[in-house]
Amino acid sequence: MTSGSRPDPGDSSARRSKPKAAARGKVANRGRLKIGDDWNAIRIIALSQGNPLKAIAELVENSIDAHAQTITITRGREHAEHYLSIRDDGDGVPRDEEGRPNFKYVATHIGDSIKRRLKAEGSGDGVQGEFGIGLLSFWTVGEKLTMISAGTDQRSYQMTMSKGDPGYAVSPRRVLFAERGTEVRISPLLEGIRTLSGEKLQWYLASELRDRIRNAKVRVTVIDKLARKQYEVEPRAYAGRLLHQLPAVRTPFGDAYAELYLAEPADSCSVALTRAGTRVIEDLATVPGLEHAPWSSRYLQGLIDVPFLNLTPGTRSGIIHDERYAALLEAIQALEGHLQELIEAQKRAEEEHASQQSLRAIQRAFREALLALPPEEYDWFDIQARARSESGLPRPGGEEVGSAVGEKGQGDLGVTEPAFNLGVQRHFFDYAGPLFSVVISPACSTTPVNERRRFRALPRDRSRRRVEADLRFSWEIAEGGGTLAGTVDQEVEYLAPATPGLARLQVSVTQHDVTCSAEALITITASLEASMTTVIVNARGLPGYTFERAAGELWRCRFDAERNLIIVNNGHRDFVFATRNRALQLRYLVRLYVKELVLKNFTGVPAEQLLERMIELSLYAEEKLKTGGS
Repeated sequence: MTSGSRPDPGDSSARRSKPKAAARGKVANRGRLKIGDDWNAIRIIALSQGNPLKAIAELVENSIDAHAQTITITRGREHAEHYLSIRDDGDGVPRDEEGRPNFKYVATHIGDSIKRRLKAEGSGDGVQGEFGIGLLSFWTVGEKLTMISAGTDQRSYQMTMSKGDPGYAVSPRRVLFAERGTEVRISPLLEGIRTLSGEKLQWYLASELRDRIRNAKVRVTVIDKLARKQYEVEPRAYAGRLLHQLPAVRTPFGDAYAELYLAEPADSCSVALTRAGTRVIEDLATVPGLEHAPWSSRYLQGLIDVPFLNLTPGTRSGIIHDERYAALLEAIQALEGHLQELIEAQKRAEEEHASQQSLRAIQRAFREALLALPPEEYDWFDIQARARSESGLPRPGGEEVGSAVGEKGQGDLGVTEPAFNLGVQRHFFDYAGPLFSVVISPACSTTPVNERRRFRALPRDRSRRRVEADLRFSWEIAEGGGTLAGTVDQEVEYLAPATPGLARLQVSVTQHDVTCSAEALITITASLEASMTTVIVNARGLPGYTFERAAGELWRCRFDAERNLIIVNNGHRDFVFATRNRALQLRYLVRLYVKELVLKNFTGVPAEQLLERMIELSLYAEEKLKTGGS
């Protein structure tokens, strides 16, 4: 083929020349990345750590990596400058050929960590650093760093670096004796770091390096010379119940270790994500892909240690979302399901416990309310007779306290208890304390003209136990008509006058030098309706309650007479609203009780009178619920 002629398409040499030219063109378009401005890159790396506490923790980790057994962190002031010193008794800075600390290698190999090569060779187990940039984080703490270490010649050497200065200086240090290990001293501290107390630093390191300190068995002490205090960094102890036999978290890149505790729910409860013992993320629920239950439930404390994760080099508080992270998300699902079951069981137990407490509070409130109301109208559970037994007064019909109640006695509101026996010795806390308050039963009543009614005083101590010893009673009619019989006894008989009206009865009870008083209001009427004077006694006691979810239905509660239960619709919008706090839920349940008890015990009464009774009983029950400390 002559020059200037077109190549023949069938010419094989021409066909071979085209791929070679194309290949040469592709090779010319490839290359390696390089840093155009080394110092600018170092500045970016040094300022990438925005948390000064994290920077201090990295310096402490360097000491742990150097096999230190004792690390002392000192905060103080010298020559009008605040400083922070980290001293250890570890292996010190690696030596050069002359046996001196190889500070030159440390300063000129930013991003080239010896620890990373040790890990690659399999001899760096337990070593945390790998990026070779941790020393630069002093820029977020202070202006100048001084690193001191001894050589094999037993002389001490130091390297100084300054913030914003690309240079470094190495020089001998004049000391009487060279100490083993390394000291890193940062001064002067930045303005915002000067207020960092030793106590705060101790708490941070106890959480951040919890497992590293515990596994290395290193003693870390913080000496705050400004506050004149000293703190031992104790690895953080979690609260709650340690969970055993958890499902394993296994991935192709290694296993994750979980140390989890089931605790009372609180905003401070969270699970940390750590790598090789160093905390990376404080709250696992903030990590993408894990922002759900059980991590967000606030029932768990502890940590999940994932040694195979890749971290962002600058801050070391971020995770690279690569195939290792994806493998973790997949492997942790079995653990999540198991934890969620445990939390649900815990919630059910808490709900049962809260329901028992609510029932006791409701029983106490109704007992006190029914004692304060007229017995012929409200003594549905034979409370007045039981109160006689407790106060030492004779029962109706002359039965004395201590006589047989039957094979089984009843508690305050019909709760089955062992039969009362005077021969059983009481416990220490069964004895009442000094007099604290007194109430009159009933505190409000309606009495026909010229009729008699008995009232009694119920003295109590601060814990609401009945007081019986060394009491003196004094009754009087403070307002209105009528006469009293037995004005110095615990129980008094009131004779209503011949004309309707209001009377106010007052009692004063004295024990030694303590005097308490109470009042009762009496309404004297010309007649009483028969329906209001019928006493209905429920021998089974105050009903309990249970829940039935019927969302969308209008009924709030129902009374099951066969089981003596009030069934509460916990799907009703009012119940959902009331569950915002326990006090509101208790008041709601009390009102449901009032509704069912009034409907059951005032049968055949007009609606207007039913509403009056509901208001009356609600007023007393809710007042007793409040004063009972519920």
